[in-house]
Amino acid sequence: MSDQLKSIAFTVAIALVCSLLLTGAATGLKDRKLRNVAVDRQKNILKSVGLLDYDRQATVAQIERLYQDKIRCYAMDGTGRIVGGDSDAIPVCFYVKDAQPAAYILPVVSRGLWGKIRGYVAIEKDGKTVAGFSVYSHNETPGLGGEIEKPWFQENFVGKRIVDEAGDFAAVGIAKGKVADAIAADRQANYVDGISGATLTGKFLTGGLKEILLDYEPLSEQFRAGPVSLPAGS
Repeated sequence: MSDQLKSIAFTVAIALVCSLLLTGAATGLKDRKLRNVAVDRQKNILKSVGLLDYDRQATVAQIERLYQDKIRCYAMDGTGRIVGGDSDAIPVCFYVKDAQPAAYILPVVSRGLWGKIRGYVAIEKDGKTVAGFSVYSHNETPGLGGEIEKPWFQENFVGKRIVDEAGDFAAVGIAKGKVADAIAADRQANYVDGISGATLTGKFLTGGLKEILLDYEPLSEQFRAGPVSLPAGS
C-alpha cells in the first residue's frame, strides 16, 4: 500500500473512531441531560411559589424530594376544569399544602427582544395575588433585559395583583421605570418596577404575561369564587 493510501486509511480510521466515541458519549449522557432539564424545571416551579429562595443553592435530591412532596401537575380545559394529561389541554401545576391547593403555577412563554422568555408565574389560592415569578431561559442582553433572571426583579412580583380595584381582570406588567413614578396610584398593584435600558424587554414580557393570564382566567375565576378541589387521588 502506498504512503498516500496509508494516510487516507489512517484518516478514515481516526474519523470513524472519533464518530463512534462522540455517538457513545451523546447516548450515554442523554439520560443525565434529560434529568438536568427536569430538575431545572422543578427548581423554577418551586421558586415561583416560594418553596426555594431565588438565590438558594439546593441539591438535586433536595429539589426532587420537595417537588414530589409539594407539587401536583395536571391540565385544564378551556373552561378552567381540571382534567387529566390530555395533550390538547392546558398545563397547570399546583402547590399543595394540607392536601389543598395553596397556589397554582402557570408556564410562561413570552416573546423577548432576542428570543423566547420562559419561566413560571404562580398565583395564590385567592385567584388575585401573584405568589411569585421565575425565569429559567431567555436571550435578553446581559446587564439590560437579562436582569429579568435576577432575584431583585423576580421578587418584585410577589404580592402584585392580576385584578384591579373593582376585582376585574387586569394582569400584571412591567412599568417603564419605577412604579411609583410611572403608574397611577390605583393601578400600582398591577405593576413591577421596570429595568433601566430594557424598555422593549419589559413591553414584550408585559404582553406575554397578559396573554398567559388571560388563558388561565377561567381557572382564576374559579379560585376567586371559592375553594378549588383537585381530582381525587391527588
